[in-house]
Amino acid sequence: MTLATARKRLKKPRPKPKRTAGAGGPGRVDHGAWFLVLPALIPILVLSVGPLLYGISLAFTDSQSGRTEPTQWIGTLNFQDLLHDTLFWESFRIGLLWAVGVTVPQFLLALGLALLLNEELRLRWLARALAIIPWAMPEVVVGIMWRIVYNPDAGILNETIRDLGLGDGRDWLSGLSTALPAVIVVGVWAGMPQTTVALLAGLQNTPRELHEAAAMDGAGAWRRFRTVTWPALKPVALAITALNFIWNFNSFALVYVLTNGGPGGRTRLPMLFAYEEAFRYGQFGYAAAMGCVMVAVISVILAVHLVGRLRGGEDA
Repeated sequence: MTLATARKRLKKPRPKPKRTAGAGGPGRVDHGAWFLVLPALIPILVLSVGPLLYGISLAFTDSQSGRTEPTQWIGTLNFQDLLHDTLFWESFRIGLLWAVGVTVPQFLLALGLALLLNEELRLRWLARALAIIPWAMPEVVVGIMWRIVYNPDAGILNETIRDLGLGDGRDWLSGLSTALPAVIVVGVWAGMPQTTVALLAGLQNTPRELHEAAAMDGAGAWRRFRTVTWPALKPVALAITALNFIWNFNSFALVYVLTNGGPGGRTRLPMLFAYEEAFRYGQFGYAAAMGCVMVAVISVILAVHLVGRLRGGEDA
């Protein structure tokens, strides 16, 4: 059986859904279904949509902490000031470098690990369990653990460098040139398990008949990956990469524990910058404007991603 024949056999026509008339007749929405949705919808409205709308409204005010005068509506003044705030745009640039620097290696390493864990290995269940341990650890715990690893005096990294005779080590989290790469390594390590799990699920949904047919056609490992594995895995890969980019761009706790934005603002991500403006300097309205800009950027990224997915689906 060739690869083309296997694909034809696996492509089954989708049965057309049967239309049934509900209690209110055809075309009527069953209002009773809303009662099933409400338990999930109410927390989203209260904990997500509500604070989001409040934050957007706060961005158009001069709200400050410790202010005795009533908050005034100032229109787009906060956004105008934000356009000329070079520190914020520098943090935005660092946030993009961080998001890309974490997301790309995270995906490549997770793909390799998922391909390995998908093979018939001895103690595969144990390897899969160990692979998701970083995912089960809170970000604060991960940050504290890696601060110990990077400790300039007694950290395991510098101790290993000294034992191998490669030098005296260095202060990784305080160096201007090493702080961001060191934090990126931690971000990749902490976020790789969830990407691995998603890709592994996609690999296990790939029909084995296609691999067997490709092998019978004489396709090597790389050709089987390119013609069989990757086309089946591509939708999962695009989805998890987009989500990872958004999660990484919005990172806060991990970098806060590791460097608190230092040294010299070299690891000050946009979320850290907004946090400092709000809770260190008390500029709630200005910090809310920063949040609105970040939400707008993420919305654009999501829109581009969804449009690309829809066009890809139409082409398929």
